[in-house]
Amino acid sequence: MPTLVIPFAGAEGKTRLDASAEVRGTLAVAMLADVLAACVEVGPTRVVTPDEELVELPGVEIVSDPGGGQGAAVAAALAGVRGPVLVVNADLPCATPSDLRALAEATPALIAAADGTTNALSLPSAGHFAPLYGSGSAARFLAHTAAVSVVLPNLADDVDTMDDLARLQLRLGPRTRNALEQLEGSLV
Repeated sequence: MPTLVIPFAGAEGKTRLDASAEVRGTLAVAMLADVLAACVEVGPTRVVTPDEELVELPGVEIVSDPGGGQGAAVAAALAGVRGPVLVVNADLPCATPSDLRALAEATPALIAAADGTTNALSLPSAGHFAPLYGSGSAARFLAHTAAVSVVLPNLADDVDTMDDLARLQLRLGPRTRNALEQLEGSLV
């Protein structure tokens, strides 16, 4: 059983969403909640975040974000972890437990976003991680880990813009769908 790590930049982290800070925060927390719901069905889950009070799910371990970006955050969350790990971004509101299990079975594996960044990693151990995030990170992770690139649409489709949410609306997790419904008047 893998340990799952979710880096979450906090309610203010989704700056590319073309909406007010309140709407961005609500959607970021809803997407995280959908990712968390999928992860806790698969294995022990750690969330690394500066907004520790936003994560309220029994059995989820919170790790304080040390600052320094996504790579440093993931490295902090992996400290002391033994065995296989999955690193899953918090903006994947279509993620399901079966997607995560399929990724774990393909270890070492990677799910790339359409823009060449990395949405999810499956590694045989925490020691295989390197902080390679950023533009073009999928290629760097593939080279570093000798991983295979896996195609799982629910993990490949991340949310960076409001158009992404509209495109994915039929596959969104229930918390993200509910947040969109509640915010409908604020988005016009």
